[in-house]
Amino acid sequence: MRDQTPNPFETLPPAPPPAPLRVVVADDNPVVRAGLTALLSGRADITVVAEAADGRTAWEAAHTHRPDVVLLDVRMPGVDGISALPYLVRIAPVLMLTYSRESEIVQEALRRGAGGYLVHGEFTADQLVDAVRDTKEGRPHFTATAAGALLAQLRRDRSSSILPEDLGGATAHEAGISTPGTGLTSAEHLSQLQPDVGQSSSGWTGGRPAAVDRSRFQLSTREAEIMDLIASGMTNQQIAATCFISEKTVKNHINRIFAKLHSTSRAEAAAKWLGTAPDPSPRGLR
Repeated sequence: MRDQTPNPFETLPPAPPPAPLRVVVADDNPVVRAGLTALLSGRADITVVAEAADGRTAWEAAHTHRPDVVLLDVRMPGVDGISALPYLVRIAPVLMLTYSRESEIVQEALRRGAGGYLVHGEFTADQLVDAVRDTKEGRPHFTATAAGALLAQLRRDRSSSILPEDLGGATAHEAGISTPGTGLTSAEHLSQLQPDVGQSSSGWTGGRPAAVDRSRFQLSTREAEIMDLIASGMTNQQIAATCFISEKTVKNHINRIFAKLHSTSRAEAAAKWLGTAPDPSPRGLR
């Protein structure tokens, strides 16, 4: 005989969808802010709750909205990002998103509590979105330049590291390490090798140059701004609204950009602009 006992959970309402991840975008460049806001707001699980043009406004926005993540530029007028960082991390995880690639700045940002460091031109739109989501969960992301700065600091600090007495004291002979020229690599030479610094905890593929040489494309200032917005995933309509120009003007700019980048699609142009496209020849674009 079948059990006729009613299921007490059948009438329960379905679990509500998770609340969108709340983000504050802080950058003094209004074009960059608009592009980031459009890109992130286009994802169903992310919402930009506030924008800020300097560190003080970023702190005020974070204090008011209590976001899940703050995207923070380094160089801003008034209170810069590095100065605001230790106050912001008390409120929410902070992901540095900046053009500043100096190793000293990267190291200081991490020392002051940044949860990751991304340099413009070294990541795709999807990788940025993944980094924002992971920052909320405490998983750090670094682009090639930032990872290289960390490695450089570790190498400088290795001589002052203190190990337990039973570690690190073997001679080259005892460790089975031959000297240079014998087919193996010595410990000294190992420390000088450059590993693949572009690999983060999320599996990003690195090996790209620390800085993308964009001068060869010979884009005008306006064309470069529009190409940045294309690479961020914005549509022509969004670009027109951001730059206060018509969609027809946007299309004219894009046609000239494609010609200069020798590209036939937005994806191909973005890959070349971000430095992720394979170089077709030793000299690159001609």
